[in-house]
Amino acid sequence: MKKKISLLCLTLATIGMLAACSSKSASTGQERETKSLTFVSNFPSDTLDPQLNYTTVRAGIAETLVKVNEQLQIEPWLAKKWKTEDNGTTWIFEIRDGITFQNGKDLNAEAVKHSLERTIKESEAMKSALKIKEMKASGQILIITTTEPLATLPSELVHPNTAIIDVDTSDIKSKPVGTGPFKVASFKPDSEMKVKKYKEYWDGEPKLDEVVLTFNDDENARTSALQSGEADIVYRPAIESLNTLKQDSSIVVDIQPSLRNQMLFYNSRQEAFKDKNVRKAFDVLLNPTDVVNTALAGQGSPAAGPFLDSLDFSNDQKTKTYGPSEAQKHLEKAGYILKDGKAIKNGKQLSFKLVTYPYRPELPLMSQMLQSEAKKIGVKIDIQQVENMDEYMTTKDDWGIVTYSLVTAPRGDAGYFFNALYTEGGAFNVGHFHEPALASIIDELNKTVDQKQRNKLARQAGEIAEKETLHSSIVHPNNFVAYRDNVKNWVTAKSEYYVITKDLDVK
Repeated sequence: MKKKISLLCLTLATIGMLAACSSKSASTGQERETKSLTFVSNFPSDTLDPQLNYTTVRAGIAETLVKVNEQLQIEPWLAKKWKTEDNGTTWIFEIRDGITFQNGKDLNAEAVKHSLERTIKESEAMKSALKIKEMKASGQILIITTTEPLATLPSELVHPNTAIIDVDTSDIKSKPVGTGPFKVASFKPDSEMKVKKYKEYWDGEPKLDEVVLTFNDDENARTSALQSGEADIVYRPAIESLNTLKQDSSIVVDIQPSLRNQMLFYNSRQEAFKDKNVRKAFDVLLNPTDVVNTALAGQGSPAAGPFLDSLDFSNDQKTKTYGPSEAQKHLEKAGYILKDGKAIKNGKQLSFKLVTYPYRPELPLMSQMLQSEAKKIGVKIDIQQVENMDEYMTTKDDWGIVTYSLVTAPRGDAGYFFNALYTEGGAFNVGHFHEPALASIIDELNKTVDQKQRNKLARQAGEIAEKETLHSSIVHPNNFVAYRDNVKNWVTAKSEYYVITKDLDVK
């Protein structure tokens, strides 16, 4: 008889709570035990299309040509090796032999070409990032020519949106076919997905037979699922529960500094935020230490810039004075006067919409703190929570500030951040800023291979962004995961790209 090892099916009830479903019935005969694991996260997944969502890579369904390791160095994955013949315009990738998609089709350069063609067709952000002019495929060799020298092309191909899939699959949104250790068994948007092992996986048979992945934006519900045994791994349990979880001998709590930055994005299409003095006012309004202690319950650190201090391309720490009185000085420079408790300019009070989202619960808290402090300097902020922040901030201009959590250096390099935020077509260029000096440095950064020179250019870019206050870096949150002590080989990936792996196991 099969021995059940944490084989549980979780669904989301309409009230957002988790409920356990019955497990698969045991079969007769002498068979080995079934190994299954349940993972609960706050990652919303309304589609499995890798061009629109990271879940396909996180769940071990699809893989990219290049990956990033825990030392934040890029290394081969589906591509065995690569080189450039002309310092960044022509790239030659050799695709590994012996890899098949989960439907049995061989992975060759032509299949990779078709997948990347779909990527740049479906995603304007990836089209901008990859800058592909043309691709040629022959056997296992893929030649990519870019529209301009792009020294970071291999790094760009780490991005989960470049995951390689069989484009001839009929239902990419709910059942994409990749090359990873697990294939999709079922998918319920924004609720639950089940994946089963792909026994012919090229890098060795996965240790787990199946994994159930569920989404819940209620951190307390996620925590309860772990404590009750309904979940084996919970990504980001409630912050206030961490000490309690640590005292439970059957649970392991893993806390790591993350590459994330909880930030303020400003919208330059709103008249007030065209003035950098207004942006500077909000840059110093919140004390990051207060945000760490209040919104993050101590699980994080103040941010002096978008990158962790330990990274070679981060800018030197600069001392700032924070608080309403300091913010008021910048508003005065922008022409606002405090009258009857209101910041007035041209007869109108400074007011705007701030947009945030719930599945990072510290962001609504940070938004409320900003709203409260803004009131002290006569600024009226209306807060709106949205479910799909990426769609909202890229398609609407009715907001002045958004609070956002961004992994700023997922590949151990600054190029991703500056290209995403401050180049035309960048995935997070929602502020619509155009600084010629910054654009020039980013252009040079994209052409530069030498890492020391890249770090120097990144620091110069950071100084311009800081001087012009094109964004505000508030805090670096810790990344924390809790799991049952029967889970083996879990790794809290710094990049947050790799979650369900072939090595993940249960005792």
